[in-house]
Formats: sequence, structure tokens, C-alpha cells
Amino acid sequence: MSKEIISLLIRGGRIIDPSQGIDQIGDLLIADGKIARLGGKTPTVIASPSLSVILSKAKNLDATGLVVCPGFVDLHCHLREPGFEDKETIATGTKAAALGGFTVVCCMANTEPPLDNAAGVDWVRQKARKDSLIGVLPIGCITRGRKGEELTDMAGLAKAGVVAFSDDGDPVASSQLMRRAMEHSRDLDLPVIGHCEDKGLSDNGIMNEGQISAKLHLKGIPAAAEEVMVARDLILARLTRASLHIAHVSTKGSVELIRRAKEEGASVTAEVTPHHLTLTEERIGGESPNKPFDTNAKVNPPLRAKDDIQALIRGSKTG
Repeated sequence: MSKEIISLLIRGGRIIDPSQGIDQIGDLLIADGKIARLGGKTPTVIASPSLSVILSKAKNLDATGLVVCPGFVDLHCHLREPGFEDKETIATGTKAAALGGFTVVCCMANTEPPLDNAAGVDWVRQKARKDSLIGVLPIGCITRGRKGEELTDMAGLAKAGVVAFSDDGDPVASSQLMRRAMEHSRDLDLPVIGHCEDKGLSDNGIMNEGQISAKLHLKGIPAAAEEVMVARDLILARLTRASLHIAHVSTKGSVELIRRAKEEGASVTAEVTPHHLTLTEERIGGESPNKPFDTNAKVNPPLRAKDDIQALIRGSKTG
């Protein structure tokens, strides 16, 4: 007896796939988890039963006015489990991701305990298999306990299934330790994700350092607190020939440093958050009794100025 093919016909959506150069309005037929037809194109992967039979049994979904595209991958999320379940869990975080169109997320290691050993990574992977609606790829710590003092067993973490190394939430302050981490990551063919913050310069600041922080009498965080560490990590990436990913870039100076490093052949990628692309330091408020401080706008790195946003948008468009 032949197996019944489960099929779904998504009709009338805007089909976008940058990897294939596709941007068109049309229908998409999925049969047994594979794309069987796109618009008027019918690949040869479907031989029997006939395409017309599959179409006749397909569940129909009207996607008029919607975008149909490959699932998104989030390279930097915080599932917070174990240890901070009051903030998020693997179940709630991946459900939200799935509703947003994400099919894979990479979860940071700043849990409690941190993901600095194979047992912790294995726990997250097993928990994800049980609770997650989508794929979960763990990121392992660079240093034990994320304390910046001693490297983890990076080879053991790689064997356990991590896809990158990061102490996100805290920088690796020691340049020598970061160099060694990059050398190990290069040999393991996995990237290091840098949390670029000189804590001596950020010094428990509240918001972006500038005219608005001075006016509001709030302690500022200078752009240099990020840019000093971006420059250091780029130099170390060139020295070690390691792959470096710079997390949550927020300043125009960082964009220019990354641009130059890429032009010089460094293996570097970077990311920017939606709020750093859309909100400025003015969102903090507090300038009048009718405009109280908005603590939702207190983020790290802080919201920056308008010219930083413009540079981040240009950088995103140009790669």
C-alpha cells in the first residue's frame, strides 16, 4: 500500500527567498515536507502519485497579502532556562519565536548555572527536544562561570553540540584569554561571539553619554566603551584568523571599525537589534513632569543618537 502524501497549498502569497533570487506573488505547494511546486514550476521530485492528485488532496491556506519565506534563524536569543524561568523558558521562548516565523534559535549561555560544560549543554538540548516547537542550538561559554578567568573545555562543548562560544552579558576583559579562546575556536571551526563592552568605561552608566544624559543628570555610557572592545576583538580576529561575530552593535564608530576589518579580509560578522535600529536616547524621557523616565528604554548597550541609527541602517544594507 502506497503511503499517503500530506500536502499543503499556500495560495496567493508574496514568495520571497533571497537564496534563490525569488520575489513573486504565487502559490506554493508543500508535499511531505518538501516544496513540490512554486508558481508555475514543477520539479521532478514528485513522480507518483501525480501532481494533480496531490493538489486535489492538499489543505488550502490563503496567504493573500502575506509574505511566504524560509524560516528565520535567530543567532542571539535568551531562553533563560535553567535558572531564570521567571523571565523566560525554553517552551515560552520558542513558542514566541515560532509565532514570529523563526524555525531555529541559538540560545545564549548566560543561564544559571551557565552553559560552561557538556552536561549543561546536554540538559538544554534534551529540554528543547521535549518542550520546543522549533530547533534550539545552544551557545557555550568562553570562560568558566562567565567570570573571564579561565577558559572552558571548548572542545568538550563543541562535542556536546554548541554552535558558538560567548560570555554574552559580560566581556572577556583579558586580551590574552580572548586570544586563546579565538585560537581554540578557530581549530574547532566555530565562531566566537563578542560582547564588546569595556566595563571600566561603561562604569554602571544608565544611558548614552551625551547632551541628553548631561541635561537629565544621568550617568552616561560613552560610545568608546563599545568601540574600544570592538577594535580589540577585530585585531585579535585578524591575528588568530578566527571567525568573530560581534553582538548588538550600537554605534557608528563600531560600524566603521567592522567595515574596515571586513575590507582587510577579517572573518567577521555582526548584528544589530531592532530597538537600536529604531529608537534613540530621547526615548528615555524625563525631560518634564509630563514625560517621566521610561525604564523600558534602559537597555545594554544603551539606545544611542540619531546618527548612530543612520550608520547602523547603512551598515545593515551594505553588509
